[in-house]
Order: sequence, then C-alpha cells, then structure tokens
Amino acid sequence: MIDLGISKLALIGAVALIVIGPEKLPRVARTVGALLGKAQRYVADVKAEVNRSMDLEELKKMKDSVESAARDVESSVQTSASDFEKSWSEATAGLDGTGSNFDALTTPMPEYRHPKKNFRLKQKAVPQWYKARAGVRTRTQSGAARVARFRPRSRPVQ
Repeated sequence: MIDLGISKLALIGAVALIVIGPEKLPRVARTVGALLGKAQRYVADVKAEVNRSMDLEELKKMKDSVESAARDVESSVQTSASDFEKSWSEATAGLDGTGSNFDALTTPMPEYRHPKKNFRLKQKAVPQWYKARAGVRTRTQSGAARVARFRPRSRPVQ
C-alpha cells in the first residue's frame, strides 16, 4: 500500500484547494470518495469470487475422493458377496430339500390382511341433509367467532 502520512495528506489537500478551487472541492471530494468505495467493493468481490472458486475446487477433490472410496467399498462388497454365494452353494450342495426346515424356509409367507377394515370404503358416512336437520356442525369455528355469532344484537337507542 501507499504510505500516506498526515503531512502528505495535508500537502495533497493544499494543492487540490489551489488547483480545483474552494467551490468545486467538496463535490470533487465526494466523487473521489464514491469512486474509492466502488473500487474497494470491486476488490472485495474479486477476493470473494477467488475464495469461492478455491472452495469449489476443494469440494470437487473431496467429492472425487469420496466417490473413489465408495467404488472401492462397492467392489469389495461384490467380491465378498460372490465368495459367500460360492461357499453357500458348496455348503448346501449336499442337501436334497426333503427336510421340514427347508420347506418352511422356501415357502412364501402369506400377505397380512387386516380382518375387518377396508380403508378404501368410507363407512358410517352421514348424509349432509341429516347433519343439517340434526344441527350437527359441519364447519369449524373459533371460540370468538362462535360468541360473535350467537351474541344478542344490541337495540338502537331511542
């Protein structure tokens, strides 16, 4: 950065006062301040973008490493599963399947069905005309709305 001390700032201010003049100096100072603020915001945006891109690259590297680890685990699981299937087939090769335990393992279990309810049919449906005649509420109301509905009307003062 440029090292600006108080003496250098005072010298720059004095030269600007002489060159620009006292009438235009405040407007020029505001313009310079606004431009300096825009430049600082631009530099901060560029820094943030660079940091985001660096973080994105790190995340991509991490993603690649996690994917490769997942592929390794998947291949090891597949090889162990194929080894297990081979050993299982070798172990069960001598069985002829006549035992009762073998039949119990191979027969499928029946699907569970609830004994009395069919949820697709609406049971105990009350017709709307019956609800209206019996005075059953079909729409909910808050307590305040119910009080306001049944509050006796005040008579106009005569």
